[in-house]
Amino acid sequence: MSGEITIEREIHEGLSQENQSMIVFKIVDGIKEILEEDRQQKQPLILSLNENLLIKIVKKFLSNKQEQCLIGITGESASGKTTFVNYVSKALRKKLFNESYTTLCCDDYYKDTSEELKKAGSYEELYKTGFSFDTPNAINLELMRAHLISLKNGCGVNAPEYDFVTCESIPNRAYKNPTRAILAEGLYVLGEELVDLFDIKVYVFTPFDNIKERWFQRAASRGKTGAAAEHQFNDVNSTAQIYIRPTMNNADIIINGLTSAEYIEEITTRVISLINDVVNFYK
Repeated sequence: MSGEITIEREIHEGLSQENQSMIVFKIVDGIKEILEEDRQQKQPLILSLNENLLIKIVKKFLSNKQEQCLIGITGESASGKTTFVNYVSKALRKKLFNESYTTLCCDDYYKDTSEELKKAGSYEELYKTGFSFDTPNAINLELMRAHLISLKNGCGVNAPEYDFVTCESIPNRAYKNPTRAILAEGLYVLGEELVDLFDIKVYVFTPFDNIKERWFQRAASRGKTGAAAEHQFNDVNSTAQIYIRPTMNNADIIINGLTSAEYIEEITTRVISLINDVVNFYK
C-alpha cells in the first residue's frame, strides 16, 4: 500500500501545471492502449466508450477541486451490474484506500411491501393483484436521489436495506461516506429520475438468453420458483423494454455483461496501476 498514492495526494503535494497536462496526456494515451488490447479479446469488457468523456474525467480527478464524481451503472435485471461493481470495487480496494469510493445500490431502495406479501399469502397471489417489482414506482427513487445529492455535496447518508425474501425495507441500515468516487448501480439509475446527477454513465449489456438463465437461478435463491417466477420474469422482460433498454442511449460507456469477473478486476487494476505509475513518475 505504501507504494501507491492517490491522485488527490499528488495534487496537494504541488504538481506544476505543465506536469498536470503531461499526466492527462500520458494517462489517456495509456488507457487507450489498454482499450485497444481489450478490443482484441473474445469477450472484451468495453463495447463502446465516449473518448471525450475519458479526457474530461481524467482532468476532473487531477483538478484541485475535491469534488465527488458520481458514476451510474445500469442494465437489465441479471445483466451483471452488481458483478461489475463488486469487481471494480475489489480492484479499488487492492490498489487504493478503501475510503476512495462508496457504493450505493438501487435494490436497497425498494419500497417496503412486506404487509402486502403477508396479506396475499405468496408471491404468486401478490402478482395476481397486479403488483410489479419491476417498474420505477416499486423503488423509492426520490430518497435515492436525495441521498445521491447529499453525497455529491459532501454529506454522508444512512441508506436503507431491502430483504428480498420478506419484502421488508429496513431504514438507516448502512452509513455511506461522501468519498471522491461514488458508484450507484441499479435498474433505474440512468432513468429520467436520476440520470442528470451522474458524471459517468455506464450500461451493462447482456444478451437475452443469458439474462433469462441468470435471472431464474437468482430467483430460486430468493424463494421464487414455478408460476410465480415465470410471471415475474415475463414482467421483468416487458418492463425492461419500457424503462431500461432505452437508457442505453444515455450511457457514456457500454460494458459487456458476459465478461468474466476476473477480467473486470484485471482491466480495472491495470487502469489504476497506470494512473499511479504516471503520477509517481511526474512527482
